[in-house]
Amino acid sequence: MLDQKIAQDVIFQGLSLGADFCDIFIEKNFVDSIAINSSKVKDIKSGVDFGIGIRLIFGTQSLYGYTNSARKEDLLELTKTLGAQYNKKIDNIPSLSFKTFNPTLINAVSNLEKPTEYKVSKLLELNDLTRKQSNLIEQVNINLLQRRQEVEVFDSEGLHMNDIRPYCRISSSAIAKDGTEQASGSWNPGVRGGYQFVEDLDFNWIADYTAKKAVTVLKAKPCPAGKMPVVIDNGFGGVIFHEACGHSLETTAVEKKASVFWDKKGEMIAHEALSAVDDGTIDNLWGSLSCDDEGMQTQKTQLIKNGKLENFLCDRLGHIKTGHPRTGSARRESYKYAPASRMRNTFIEAGPHSLEELLSSMGDGLYAKSMGGGSVNPGTGEFNFSVEEGYMVKNGKIQEAVKGATLIGRGEEIMKDISMVGNNLDFAAGICGSVSGGVPVTVGQPAVKVDQILVGGNA
Repeated sequence: MLDQKIAQDVIFQGLSLGADFCDIFIEKNFVDSIAINSSKVKDIKSGVDFGIGIRLIFGTQSLYGYTNSARKEDLLELTKTLGAQYNKKIDNIPSLSFKTFNPTLINAVSNLEKPTEYKVSKLLELNDLTRKQSNLIEQVNINLLQRRQEVEVFDSEGLHMNDIRPYCRISSSAIAKDGTEQASGSWNPGVRGGYQFVEDLDFNWIADYTAKKAVTVLKAKPCPAGKMPVVIDNGFGGVIFHEACGHSLETTAVEKKASVFWDKKGEMIAHEALSAVDDGTIDNLWGSLSCDDEGMQTQKTQLIKNGKLENFLCDRLGHIKTGHPRTGSARRESYKYAPASRMRNTFIEAGPHSLEELLSSMGDGLYAKSMGGGSVNPGTGEFNFSVEEGYMVKNGKIQEAVKGATLIGRGEEIMKDISMVGNNLDFAAGICGSVSGGVPVTVGQPAVKVDQILVGGNA
């Protein structure tokens, strides 16, 4: 996308201004989306965005700027503006030649393509199937997103990397209503790949799942409050680990000592039953990458092993500031953001127990079948997450559905209270927001048993 001679000149300009390191990030992003609401097409969008970001690193300080122009003159002017505040001039900069790095590609779901009219008809089919599940279904919202991100990276160490990243995600939600009461059920899977992913989905299952969840929550009783054992089921249940612990393991937080774990490497920070990884190499998963946004090959990073903190997630600047090794975790939403250490596919690894064993061992408590949104303070690890679909458990047996439950605690505490880990590992797609924007990530876990946690409720 960018002529190598222009890249050489820009990087030479950055180094001549005294920068210790310079890199260029070029991106072309193609996006198509369709939205269905009230059994009609609400919106169809299609667009292309192109831009180039330039970063100069002086010691531990990073300066970043971007432009939509690929003209040499504009790129040199941007670089000059970035380095102006340091007012340095270095002569005798050695010549630079690039060595193209071809990463090991992550397999993706086939990029089969279909006309927009066909895609609309499929989404309307899912809409109709969902509405037929119950006369309590008041509204159905369906969104389809397809994205193709082409990236190129040059840096002052001679790296040249190209990557193509296809994404496809469908979001379906059903809203049930009875009088003034209403509740929703949703399913939002995504993959690294193309439209074939949608073709392979079972629409009857999706319609049944989302409608049944909405109706179940609608009719559920208020959840009682108090400290109790909780079993959190697989898939999106991993959002708690992602938010309450994962962000605290990114050097973006560690370098500022804004993480409760910043000085805990090699120490036990979780129950010995718990191991967790961040793995960018898994074929088809939404958060997988062939290379990160600094051009480094992605990898599997063991975060926690049998309760012990093994590694942090680290980008180039994080390595400069903390000394921790880079992990291929530099990510950004687009060329408008400088890269930062971010999660990819982050999950608790599978354990030996069945879901039934977890439930039977807890006696009385709460079964959080699916989790909703929440908030967390990365500095303290304090979190508050809603339970989208929950059930009370009596003598190890699932009883009545409850609603309005929230799980309240601290990341460092819940990690030590997860005493049993299930064998039903599953994943869920999401968008994670942080200092470098929103990026595709996967959360995941098998079912886990938390010995005790504060449950908020309104019974």
